[in-house]
Amino acid sequence: MQAYDTLSETMSALRKEGYVEDFNLRQDCLECREGEFKVFANEFKIDEFFRFEGQTDPADEAVLYAISSENHQIKGLLVSGYGVYTEEITNELLEKLKFD
Repeated sequence: MQAYDTLSETMSALRKEGYVEDFNLRQDCLECREGEFKVFANEFKIDEFFRFEGQTDPADEAVLYAISSENHQIKGLLVSGYGVYTEEITNELLEKLKFD
């Protein structure tokens, strides 16, 4: 896993690697293309994740997930502003998005 300095730099590098979809977190799935694709926990894997913390405020934390789905033949990114723990999501999705 390569280290990057900023969220935007990391996103740009990952887009060049084919992670072109923008995923949105929903209660029981990830969604992209304005709801055209709903990708459930058993349909995707997290290829990499990157954690960014604000330099002056720890609450400025963001997590970037590089996600792929063989079922849908898509790769994309999910940005979670304060971590998935603040979202109302299913336990299955929460387990999938946990990181250490």
